[in-house]
Amino acid sequence: MDFKLSEEQQALKEEFQDFFSEEMKNAPPEYGRGGAEGVYATEEGFQFHKYMAKKLGERGWLSRPWPREYGGVEAPLMEQLIFNEVVASHRAPGVDSFGIGMFAPTLLVGANEEQKQRLLPPLARGEAFYCQGWSEPDAGSDLASLTTTAVKDGDHYVINGQKTWTTGAHRADHMFLLARTDPDSTRSRGLSMFNLKMDYPGIEVSPILYMDNKHLYNDVFFNDVRVPEYDRIGPENEGWNLTRATMNFERSGAGVFTAAKRTLQEIIDYVKTTKRDGKFLSENAVVRQKIAKLFIDTEVGQTLAYRITWLQQQGGLIFAASAASESKVFGTELSQRMANYATEIMGLYGQLEESQWAPIEGSMVTLYQFCTGMNIWAGSNEIQRNLIAWVGLNLPRFK
Repeated sequence: MDFKLSEEQQALKEEFQDFFSEEMKNAPPEYGRGGAEGVYATEEGFQFHKYMAKKLGERGWLSRPWPREYGGVEAPLMEQLIFNEVVASHRAPGVDSFGIGMFAPTLLVGANEEQKQRLLPPLARGEAFYCQGWSEPDAGSDLASLTTTAVKDGDHYVINGQKTWTTGAHRADHMFLLARTDPDSTRSRGLSMFNLKMDYPGIEVSPILYMDNKHLYNDVFFNDVRVPEYDRIGPENEGWNLTRATMNFERSGAGVFTAAKRTLQEIIDYVKTTKRDGKFLSENAVVRQKIAKLFIDTEVGQTLAYRITWLQQQGGLIFAASAASESKVFGTELSQRMANYATEIMGLYGQLEESQWAPIEGSMVTLYQFCTGMNIWAGSNEIQRNLIAWVGLNLPRFK
């Protein structure tokens, strides 16, 4: 692959850059460090997220690769990757990671024509916001063991059960849900995917608060929730294949490594301007070695992201699950290495958060505390390594 951008792609990237440089001047303070906290933790943050989504939708930037009839312009996926990189570099909101990043590609692959015509245009306009109804108290990385049921009753399904760790459920107006439609089935057999509105009777959202009282995650309870049959996505009892495709979209990693590059640049600026024992930290051989390792890793990660985009282009959005798993493992563990190295370089100052003495506004200690969770969400890295072995390397499954 030739990673050099064409003149047209470079011009498009500059257009994206100019837009975000101007709009992010109006961002609330919570967007200074980026991430889901800026979007979901405060009402002000979420309203800015909605404002940005509307702006992006007006420009057609949320759906550029989609077919024209659903709100896209059939742009190459590489242009979407360029957009994702610019978004990440500015730590900007406006792209619903669940609706745009996961559910929309799944609809394009597995929905019927009526569903595509009804559900995709609001996403393209930045008017619909989703959460993901997958994990349960006893079904996280082992998602196939879920127990939430959807029982057919005429032209509706009646849903009962519980989802947990549901990011942004208190802000979302829709959920894409995985539930068991065959009560006698086991594991991945008998599961179906649904689109549902969060204001349906019988849905209760209960917050799961951080230790510092921030609110991103939720338990969601379903008590005889009636969902129309026309909102089942794909054939009944065959939702697992769609779910696997959605997992791959979630794990593809576009933009993750660009965000890591920005964080690394902040660490580099810190070591260039901070002295210890009369010398700048950038002169220390051990520090330089750590920085070099992180730089190499971000370059490798970006190459992985570009490769996955190329695979998506070749396969029509369906590509080897092992490639997405590689990116997920590498990206989340890179975040952990970056947090570890940074706090080691900063010494005791690296443990400060809200203080004038906190390096890089205390962001590295926040990442240090947070990054372990990255290795668990979206399927733990142990599960990802199994997928790489089984699907990517054709190694035998253990019994």
